Amino acid sequence: MTNHLYKGDLPAGVSFSKAIAVDTETMGLSIARDRLCVVQLSGGDGDSHIVQVAAPYDTPNLKAVLADPGLTKIYHFARFDLAMILKYLGVRGEPVYCTRTVSRLCRTNTDKHGLKDLCREYLGVELSKQQQSSDWAANTLSAGQVDYAAADVLYLHRLRDKMDLLLDREGRRDLAEACFRFLPDRAALDVAGWPGDDIFAH
Repeated sequence: MTNHLYKGDLPAGVSFSKAIAVDTETMGLSIARDRLCVVQLSGGDGDSHIVQVAAPYDTPNLKAVLADPGLTKIYHFARFDLAMILKYLGVRGEPVYCTRTVSRLCRTNTDKHGLKDLCREYLGVELSKQQQSSDWAANTLSAGQVDYAAADVLYLHRLRDKMDLLLDREGRRDLAEACFRFLPDRAALDVAGWPGDDIFAH
């Protein structure tokens, strides 16, 4: 298992097939205020590719991977990552699979849908969240930050396999796929200024 760290863009020689895990690190959780700092990827092979990004976000190789319609992007809480990717990189980051969305559709017996909770329950992996609120805009990321960023994508392929079993068990795959198709548009609404509104409400 190797964590690869890059500045500015993903190298041209890095390629993926079928599905990639995607996560982002930002200065905070406000789409309107906080900027995108890091995008991390994994092809499910045990390696992570961590890209530090900043204005003017000239990242053609990273954008090409995220925009590739032949690559399913596996997220945990896709709505936020998709919004940040759309706002700062100008791509929709689809097609989408969101492990948190599946958890909320199928695990109605609990309110624990965080990545840490799912990795513990289904993979027997304990994730540390110690670096979650660290300074992701730092010029040099610490070893702890790199490990944290990597952990957020290294387990998503395995977790998707577990979530697929739940979808089939509960008969909610069609609902999940409808949610996945809508998530890029829900993220676009967030970016456009409707983050907290239910636009379908009366």
